[in-house]
Amino acid sequence: MLRKRFLWAAVYSLLLLCFTVYAVMDTFVIARVYREAAPDTQTQSPSAASGSGAALSSSESPIITEDSYQDDQISITLMQYRAQDTTIYVADVQLASADSLRTAFAQDAYGRNVTQKTSEIAQDHGAILAVNGDYYGSRQSGYVIRNGVLYRDTAAHGQEDLVIYSDGSFGIISEEDVTAQALLEGGATQVFSFGPALLVDGAIAVTEDEEVGKAMQDNPRTAIGILEPLHYVFVVADGRTEESEGLQLYQLAQFMQQLGVQTAYNLDGGGSSTMVFNGAVVNNPTTNGRSIQERSVSDIVYIG
Repeated sequence: MLRKRFLWAAVYSLLLLCFTVYAVMDTFVIARVYREAAPDTQTQSPSAASGSGAALSSSESPIITEDSYQDDQISITLMQYRAQDTTIYVADVQLASADSLRTAFAQDAYGRNVTQKTSEIAQDHGAILAVNGDYYGSRQSGYVIRNGVLYRDTAAHGQEDLVIYSDGSFGIISEEDVTAQALLEGGATQVFSFGPALLVDGAIAVTEDEEVGKAMQDNPRTAIGILEPLHYVFVVADGRTEESEGLQLYQLAQFMQQLGVQTAYNLDGGGSSTMVFNGAVVNNPTTNGRSIQERSVSDIVYIG
């Protein structure tokens, strides 16, 4: 009798272990493609398609330097700052049309744990400039609207999103206040569900002790902001190394406020934080500070 009880206990423990391992693998490892990304109808020039980053939106050849890009539709200038013992990379972007501000999924597929390096996704889409997105694939809730297509309409409690509208303007919303379908019908082309909002109407929207995961730390960061219509900044801060400490959310908000940003939003950070310009990684992405290498992510925000 005792042996039978021991046997059942061993079988139960083994089944429980297998289920736990599967649950962890399913959450963090196993890739599940739910649907292919909607076709990208943006027209690219031959040079952009080959990964050089030039866009057909221009009627004349672009002027490209190590830290700038200029054509008659897109102007990008890269700048590097030093603040809070941290190296911060800023791309100042001015567009003639909001159509040049786009997003892309890893492997051109919407799903769970479907990932690719930021630089690889950027190359696949002929991006001139790109940063990592909100890593939507690590979560099962939170709105996902990309390039005018609704992929996920499951609201997350307390979730604050960035909405980019068809005219290129920014808005901050709570998912508890509006449905994803209503946002789409209201002209939303991109919705990011990471956060929080850093600046709203030029005012800092986070407290000094607010943090993703509720643990105040200096970390690599990625953020996007708007200064005025069709004038944006993409910001990536290095962190977790001896050379660059990283920023707290409040420090990031302060920095972007000093740039004159009106609305700013925090995207996925840490090891995900990556900026790519004309096919080259600009910053020093790291997960643990011991090695400099890109982390594979679910999505990017790009100019192209």
